[in-house]
Amino acid sequence: MSRRTHRGLLAAATLTAALTTLATLTAPAGASAGPQARLFMVNPVQSSNDQSLTDAKDSADAVPSSAYATATLRNLDASGGLSGRWAHVRSDTGASAKIAEAGTYDRHDDQFEQVMAYFWVNESQEYLRGLGFGSELPGANDRAQPVRINQWGSDNSFFTDKKAEIRFGKGGVDDAEDAEVVMHEYGHAVHHAQVPGFGTSVEAGAIGEAFGDYLAVTVGAHAAAKYGWPLKADVACVADWDAVSYTSTTPHCLRRVDGSKVYGDRVGQVHADGQIWSRALFDIRSELGARTADRIIVNAQFGFAPDTSFTDAALTTIATARTMYGAGAEGVVRDAFRAREIPGI
Repeated sequence: MSRRTHRGLLAAATLTAALTTLATLTAPAGASAGPQARLFMVNPVQSSNDQSLTDAKDSADAVPSSAYATATLRNLDASGGLSGRWAHVRSDTGASAKIAEAGTYDRHDDQFEQVMAYFWVNESQEYLRGLGFGSELPGANDRAQPVRINQWGSDNSFFTDKKAEIRFGKGGVDDAEDAEVVMHEYGHAVHHAQVPGFGTSVEAGAIGEAFGDYLAVTVGAHAAAKYGWPLKADVACVADWDAVSYTSTTPHCLRRVDGSKVYGDRVGQVHADGQIWSRALFDIRSELGARTADRIIVNAQFGFAPDTSFTDAALTTIATARTMYGAGAEGVVRDAFRAREIPGI
C-alpha cells in the first residue's frame, strides 16, 4: 500500500532577501571537508520571509542569490554520484548531478533538486543519529534511503512502501526544492522502518502525516541554528516555499503544526486530522525542548501498531516519556495530548 502526500490544506509563507552574499557552511565538528553544494537554507521563504516569492516557471531569477548557501555533501560513497551512507538519489528528468558541479546549480537546473534531496535526507538521518538513534537507541531508518526525483511529472510527492522509496514530483515549485517537503517524506520512511506497513487506519495515517510535518519543522529549525542561517518566517508553517503555488493568502503554509484542532474536529482525512497530532508534538517540543521531545517522540513510535489509534499512540508516547525521563516528562506529554482532547488520556 502506497501512502502519498497530496497537496492540500495550504496557506502561505514569506521570503525577503536579507543577505547579499552566499553563506558558506562548514562541516560539523569531527567531519572532514567534502564536496561543496549550493542549496536553499531550508527554503527561500523561511530564510527571508518574503511572501511575494513565486515559482515563475523554475526561473533562476525568481529567487535571490541570498536564499542559497554552500554546504558540504557528507557521507558520499565512492560511486561518484549522489549516493552515500544515508541516501541514494536517482533522477528521471535531466542528467544526473555531477558532484564536482554541485556548487554551481541553481533552481533552474534539474540537478539542483537532486542535490537538495541528497543533502536533506542525509541531514535528517544525521539529526536522528545525533539524538542517539542507531547507538544508544534503535536505529530509525538507518540505511541508504532510495530517492527518485520528478518521476511522475506531476505535483505530488510520496513514500511508497513497495520499494521503501521516496518519490518527488514537480509542478509549481518542484517539490524537492523545499527541504521541508523532503523531510516530510523522509518522516514516512522513518515510520515504515520502525513499523513496517504503518498507516493502515485513518488515525494511523493522520499520525504519519503529522510526524512528517513535525520532523520537517524540528530538523529544519535545528539546521538553521547549526549553520547560522536566518529563520525569518514562522517556524510552525510547513513547506512555505512549496505552498506559494497553491494559495494567494499569506503566510503560505502547506499545513501548520500549531493549530487549534482537537479530536472532535476529525473529518476522516489524514492531512487534516494530522494537525491534531502535530500540535501535540509541537507542544511537547515547546515544553521539553527539541532534543528531549524528539527522543521521546521517535522512540515511542517503535511501539505503535500499523493501525494504531490516537489513544493507543498517545498512551505509548506517555509511557515512553516516563521510562526515559521520569514523571515530569510524563506529565508534560500527557498534558499535550489531553489538550487535544484525545479520548482515554
